[in-house]
Amino acid sequence: MKKIGILFGQENTFPQAFIDRVNEKKAKGIMAEAVTIDMVEQAKPTDYAVIIDRISQDVPFYRAYLKNAAISGTAVINNPFWWSADEKFFNNALAEKVGVPVPKTFILPTSHRPPDTDENSFRNMKFPFAWEHMFDTIGFPAYMKPHDGGGWKSVYRVENPQDLWKKHGETENLVMMLQEEINFTEYFRCYVLNTDNVHIMQYEPRNPHHLRYVIDGPPVKQEILDLVKKYCIRLNKALGYDFNTVEFAIRDGIPYAIDFCNPAPDADINSVGQENFDWIVENAANMAIDKAKQYKKDKMNLTWGTFVKDQITGKKTVYK
Repeated sequence: MKKIGILFGQENTFPQAFIDRVNEKKAKGIMAEAVTIDMVEQAKPTDYAVIIDRISQDVPFYRAYLKNAAISGTAVINNPFWWSADEKFFNNALAEKVGVPVPKTFILPTSHRPPDTDENSFRNMKFPFAWEHMFDTIGFPAYMKPHDGGGWKSVYRVENPQDLWKKHGETENLVMMLQEEINFTEYFRCYVLNTDNVHIMQYEPRNPHHLRYVIDGPPVKQEILDLVKKYCIRLNKALGYDFNTVEFAIRDGIPYAIDFCNPAPDADINSVGQENFDWIVENAANMAIDKAKQYKKDKMNLTWGTFVKDQITGKKTVYK
């Protein structure tokens, strides 16, 4: 019997629906359950062919467990090694390299010195920093956000340099990005499973959280939807994520990737709505079953993006 496990925290709707849907499909020799952990011994395999990870970003113990499981053969979704190394500023740079438009972005030094550092720790940094060049490039208003954060935490809209200095001082040891504001006409949040299965959802990030997923929104030009889908696949092929969301803001007909590092994205029925919930449950179940069928004992069963694979093979992926 090949077991599919789901590792989760405070979620109450998606995990059980996912388990039920996998088991309802009655795939031969495959069943799903909530992951249970009673000990973790180095290099010892788990009971699971596949684990869907929904919580390790908040619980370091789980991330260590998943890396150990992965090196012992479990197909962990998403790849815990890549997830540990990934962050939003790098993703922006990667997006540029694979031809996906992103807002102009700079990374900022922390407003407070990190622990156990002094002025000698910063001898390679030029003072003053090139603030005027950054401001001229980005323009105001702009957005300041953590370079590796998620969930819309510690995101600031800054109106001018003085406003930036004030808010930057509140961020203490967070490494922040300063990013161009995209005044958008349409906005989309897209589920992407198995790097190329895309579900596009109209989204309004300025609304309260429970009202952000738009129901019966205005029609959108097909060429914009086609471009959004193409960019979703291009990004996730490069990153190697099997379960992700990508957000796009549309300005002058061009989709700009705003946020595309969400490897444990919202899948709660109370926020995404019934139609989107049904899609993610059904398609996540199908993906997990396929991964279980493809599972090979004592082999590495993780997904690696083309960014990593190209470095190993020496080839360069051509993106369509």
